[in-house]
Amino acid sequence: MQIRLSENFRAVFYAPFYATLALGLFKNQGLDIQLVDSPSPGSGIADMEKGLIDVVWGGPLRVIKQRDTQAPSPLDLVAFGEVAAKDPFFLVGRPHSSAFELKHLQQLRIGTVSEVPTPWLCLQQDLRDAGIDPMGLARGPERSMGDNLAALARGELDVVQMFEPFVSQAEAQGVGQVLHAAHARGWTAYTTFIATQASIDQHREAFEAMVLAVAQFLPWLQAHGTDELAQVVQPYYPGLPQATLQSAMARYAQAQLWSCRRAVSRDGFARLGLSMQQSGFVRHVAAYESCIAPWAMEPLGT
Repeated sequence: MQIRLSENFRAVFYAPFYATLALGLFKNQGLDIQLVDSPSPGSGIADMEKGLIDVVWGGPLRVIKQRDTQAPSPLDLVAFGEVAAKDPFFLVGRPHSSAFELKHLQQLRIGTVSEVPTPWLCLQQDLRDAGIDPMGLARGPERSMGDNLAALARGELDVVQMFEPFVSQAEAQGVGQVLHAAHARGWTAYTTFIATQASIDQHREAFEAMVLAVAQFLPWLQAHGTDELAQVVQPYYPGLPQATLQSAMARYAQAQLWSCRRAVSRDGFARLGLSMQQSGFVRHVAAYESCIAPWAMEPLGT
């Protein structure tokens, strides 16, 4: 079964997808996966709607957003197969900072993520939960995470929002330490497979096989560890030193970031939807049952 799979963008927290490819776990399920580069986050959705690819991985945010802005059609996006079940972002501040709470952001200069919308939407909800107005923060200009790390090193920012490998790079350079881990909030539906309903109708058997393949990742990781994981996926991150990649993989594994299962968390979906709606990113959040493939729904009460 041949499947054209588009990556959302190249990121360390997508390691389970790359490992499943590198270890031959897709092939063991009878799948011939063609990994297609995405020129920008979310652009694979448009290529899928044109029939150029069969499935993408990315945030269920795209599914919820589409339901809010477009009329129903065979091109409705559907999510299945949860891989990243928690938020992979961190707040990093200067070394030797005192005990940190989110309320301290009201007195600090912060650089937030601009490359993709989900991290800032989710952080805004965390702030609201803590009684803080996100719009009252002293946010820096929109810059890449790499540029924000450089701004932190120059003393132009006090805190930056970033994911790995930038966190490990900040530590290695001695310019920052983790102040807050977004995964601490618990389940947030962060990364799944996404396909159109038309593509699911055509490739249902292959997509179920993809879920089975990815589900083998966590048992493999438990048996082999994060250092070996870093070695396996190193070719996908040619610019990263092995030590940085090992640090990043260890941090994400310790956070239990990856679920790698068929079902998409109901609680995680609800948290994501709340963050999107309360931030004004969508007017309405579609029902879980409208956005998740029936065979990938988490049973009620679990």
